[in-house]
Amino acid sequence: MTPVLRLRDRELDLAGPILMGIVNATPDSFSDRQGPKHPEELAGQGLRLLADGAAIVDVGGESGRTDTEPVPVEEEIARVVPVVERLAARGAFVSADTWRGPVARAALDAGAAMINDVSGLSDESLAAACAGSGAALVITHTQAAPKTKAFPHYDDVVTSVREFLGDRMAAARAAGVEEDRIVLDPGIDLAKTPAESVELLRRLPELAALGRPLLLAVSRKDFVGALTERPPAERDAGTLAAVGAAVEAGARIIRVHDVAGARDYLRVRHALANGADSAVELAPGLRREAM
Repeated sequence: MTPVLRLRDRELDLAGPILMGIVNATPDSFSDRQGPKHPEELAGQGLRLLADGAAIVDVGGESGRTDTEPVPVEEEIARVVPVVERLAARGAFVSADTWRGPVARAALDAGAAMINDVSGLSDESLAAACAGSGAALVITHTQAAPKTKAFPHYDDVVTSVREFLGDRMAAARAAGVEEDRIVLDPGIDLAKTPAESVELLRRLPELAALGRPLLLAVSRKDFVGALTERPPAERDAGTLAAVGAAVEAGARIIRVHDVAGARDYLRVRHALANGADSAVELAPGLRREAM
């Protein structure tokens, strides 16, 4: 049976991995240009990500950096809503990356089809907002409060993540979120050491046993930096290795900054694993670089 994710009154086919592109509506993202950003510019970035192959655009108004102060709710709404409105008006599947119920409700009112909660439902009103609108919900594992850094002890990180996600999924269901609208994220690097993030990726099938699609946010993460000894902007090659491992282990949604690069990687990987369409040809204009 082909896995399907329901987002409000539409569906996404998850038979093959799909890409989620990242739009940071923040002036202090860890991985891209610093400074204020205009909603029109950000919406344009989102449309380019869709053209590059993203199926979902994830818009965030607060950086996950733990060395910065939390953003006031009103400011996060002001950053996110105009971008969501512009992209939703173009028919895009838009996700809002937030852990706060009021921001989630504002984004849903603006047309978001999914809420990407990286806090593990620290605010359970967020699940109720998704239930009321029919939006999809991403539940992420973390043992740290939002905007804080912590490295708790795990006897076995994969077992802990599996139990936590099962518990939080039950809480979402109790709040009215239908099962076919739930996505699970193991929370790579969230309250985890690089070694623990690697262990989660290596044992991802144990989490797939929970029965819901897995979202993997591996793009430019700290564990890639630790392995490659490179800063965030130079981690895209290492990210692709993690993308390959995630897809091999059954991840259905891959959240990345470089959508075009991940799309190219997945297309070539698929052809090498399954064979290429006999009609595939190289366009003459792509045989060599233009003079």
